[in-house]
Amino acid sequence: MRCHRHPTYRGTVSPSDNDLPRTEDEWRVRLSPEEFRVLREAGTEAPWTGEYVDTKTPGVYHCRACGLELFRSQDKFDSHCGWPSFDDAIPGAVKEIPDNTLGMRRVEIRCARCDSHLGHVFEGEGFTPKDTRHCVNSISVRLEPSAD
Repeated sequence: MRCHRHPTYRGTVSPSDNDLPRTEDEWRVRLSPEEFRVLREAGTEAPWTGEYVDTKTPGVYHCRACGLELFRSQDKFDSHCGWPSFDDAIPGAVKEIPDNTLGMRRVEIRCARCDSHLGHVFEGEGFTPKDTRHCVNSISVRLEPSAD
Protein backbone atom coordinates (compact mmCIF):
# COMPACT_ATOMS: atom_id res chain seq x y z
CA MET A 1 0.00 0.00 0.00
CA ARG A 2 1.35 3.43 -0.92
CA CYS A 3 1.65 6.22 1.57
CA HIS A 4 -0.54 9.11 0.38
CA ARG A 5 1.90 11.70 1.72
CA HIS A 6 4.76 10.35 -0.44
CA PRO A 7 3.29 8.97 -3.66
CA THR A 8 5.41 7.86 -6.56
CA TYR A 9 6.31 10.89 -8.67
CA ARG A 10 3.42 11.63 -11.02
CA GLY A 11 3.43 15.39 -11.55
CA THR A 12 5.24 17.85 -13.74
CA VAL A 13 7.32 19.40 -10.98
CA SER A 14 10.24 17.31 -9.79
CA PRO A 15 10.75 17.08 -6.04
CA SER A 16 13.95 18.58 -4.73
CA ASP A 17 16.82 16.37 -3.63
CA ASN A 18 15.85 17.25 -0.04
CA ASP A 19 12.47 15.57 -0.51
CA LEU A 20 13.94 12.24 -1.65
CA PRO A 21 13.88 9.23 0.67
CA ARG A 22 17.18 8.65 2.46
CA THR A 23 16.80 4.93 3.23
CA GLU A 24 15.57 1.87 1.38
CA ASP A 25 12.76 1.58 3.96
CA GLU A 26 11.59 5.08 3.00
CA TRP A 27 11.74 4.11 -0.71
CA ARG A 28 9.69 0.98 0.10
CA VAL A 29 6.92 3.23 1.48
CA ARG A 30 6.99 5.54 -1.55
CA LEU A 31 7.06 2.86 -4.28
CA SER A 32 4.80 -0.07 -5.10
CA PRO A 33 6.39 -3.51 -4.51
CA GLU A 34 7.08 -3.95 -8.26
CA GLU A 35 8.49 -0.42 -8.62
CA PHE A 36 10.74 -1.07 -5.60
CA ARG A 37 11.93 -4.40 -7.03
CA VAL A 38 13.01 -2.81 -10.32
CA LEU A 39 14.05 0.70 -9.27
CA ARG A 40 15.78 -0.05 -5.96
CA GLU A 41 16.79 -3.72 -6.32
CA ALA A 42 17.86 -3.56 -10.00
CA GLY A 43 15.16 -5.98 -11.11
CA THR A 44 13.84 -6.33 -14.64
CA GLU A 45 10.26 -6.41 -15.84
CA ALA A 46 9.35 -9.20 -18.23
CA PRO A 47 9.86 -8.37 -21.93
CA TRP A 48 6.85 -7.05 -23.87
CA THR A 49 4.90 -6.34 -20.65
CA GLY A 50 5.80 -2.69 -19.96
CA GLU A 51 3.37 0.11 -20.71
CA TYR A 52 5.83 2.05 -22.91
CA VAL A 53 7.20 -0.70 -25.18
CA ASP A 54 5.19 0.44 -28.22
CA THR A 55 4.32 4.01 -27.18
CA LYS A 56 4.78 6.68 -29.85
CA THR A 57 3.36 9.61 -27.83
CA PRO A 58 5.54 12.76 -28.00
CA GLY A 59 6.84 13.93 -24.63
CA VAL A 60 9.49 13.47 -21.99
CA TYR A 61 10.16 10.36 -19.91
CA HIS A 62 10.84 11.08 -16.23
CA CYS A 63 12.28 8.89 -13.48
CA ARG A 64 9.30 7.23 -11.82
CA ALA A 65 10.96 7.51 -8.41
CA CYS A 66 12.11 11.15 -8.34
CA GLY A 67 10.77 12.90 -11.46
CA LEU A 68 14.06 13.79 -13.13
CA GLU A 69 13.76 14.18 -16.92
CA LEU A 70 15.67 11.27 -18.47
CA PHE A 71 14.72 10.67 -22.11
CA ARG A 72 12.87 12.51 -24.89
CA SER A 73 10.36 10.70 -27.08
CA GLN A 74 12.19 11.78 -30.26
CA ASP A 75 15.10 9.57 -29.12
CA LYS A 76 12.87 6.50 -28.68
CA PHE A 77 13.03 3.83 -31.38
CA ASP A 78 11.76 0.32 -32.07
CA SER A 79 14.52 -2.12 -31.21
CA HIS A 80 12.14 -5.11 -31.00
CA CYS A 81 13.85 -6.23 -27.78
CA GLY A 82 10.76 -6.12 -25.53
CA TRP A 83 11.62 -2.94 -23.62
CA PRO A 84 11.49 0.76 -24.51
CA SER A 85 14.71 1.82 -26.25
CA PHE A 86 16.28 5.25 -26.60
CA ASP A 87 19.40 6.13 -28.57
CA ASP A 88 20.19 9.07 -26.31
CA ALA A 89 19.54 10.30 -22.77
CA ILE A 90 19.14 13.88 -21.59
CA PRO A 91 22.71 15.05 -20.82
CA GLY A 92 23.63 14.49 -17.18
CA ALA A 93 20.41 12.65 -16.31
CA VAL A 94 21.69 9.07 -16.48
CA LYS A 95 24.80 7.58 -14.95
CA GLU A 96 26.48 4.46 -16.26
CA ILE A 97 27.88 1.71 -14.01
CA PRO A 98 29.76 -1.42 -15.14
CA ASP A 99 27.63 -4.53 -14.51
CA ASN A 100 29.30 -7.93 -14.66
CA THR A 101 26.37 -9.93 -13.28
CA LEU A 102 24.75 -12.82 -15.11
CA GLY A 103 28.12 -13.86 -16.58
CA MET A 104 28.31 -11.00 -19.09
CA ARG A 105 29.68 -7.49 -19.39
CA ARG A 106 26.97 -4.87 -19.49
CA VAL A 107 26.56 -1.24 -18.46
CA GLU A 108 23.76 -0.49 -16.03
CA ILE A 109 22.00 2.87 -16.25
CA ARG A 110 20.74 4.65 -13.15
CA CYS A 111 18.99 7.94 -12.48
CA ALA A 112 21.62 10.59 -11.74
CA ARG A 113 19.43 12.18 -9.04
CA CYS A 114 18.09 9.26 -6.97
CA ASP A 115 20.30 6.36 -8.11
CA SER A 116 17.31 4.24 -9.16
CA HIS A 117 17.88 1.42 -11.66
CA LEU A 118 16.56 2.16 -15.16
CA GLY A 119 17.98 -0.67 -17.28
CA HIS A 120 21.14 -1.10 -19.36
CA VAL A 121 22.85 0.69 -22.23
CA PHE A 122 24.36 -1.13 -25.22
CA GLU A 123 26.58 0.18 -28.00
CA GLY A 124 27.63 -1.16 -31.37
CA GLU A 125 24.36 -2.86 -32.33
CA GLY A 126 23.70 -0.65 -35.36
CA PHE A 127 20.04 0.16 -34.63
CA THR A 128 20.43 3.92 -35.13
CA PRO A 129 23.09 6.34 -36.41
CA LYS A 130 24.01 7.05 -32.76
CA ASP A 131 24.66 3.29 -32.35
CA THR A 132 23.44 3.33 -28.75
CA ARG A 133 20.45 1.61 -27.13
CA HIS A 134 19.31 2.60 -23.66
CA CYS A 135 17.14 -0.42 -22.82
CA VAL A 136 14.76 0.85 -20.12
CA ASN A 137 12.17 -0.81 -17.90
CA SER A 138 8.80 0.90 -18.45
CA ILE A 139 8.18 0.76 -14.71
CA SER A 140 11.31 2.87 -14.16
CA VAL A 141 9.91 5.84 -16.09
CA ARG A 142 6.75 7.88 -16.53
CA LEU A 143 5.87 9.67 -19.76
CA GLU A 144 4.77 13.28 -19.57
CA PRO A 145 3.09 13.89 -22.96
CA SER A 146 3.85 17.13 -24.81
CA ALA A 147 1.25 19.86 -24.60
CA ASP A 148 1.10 20.37 -28.39
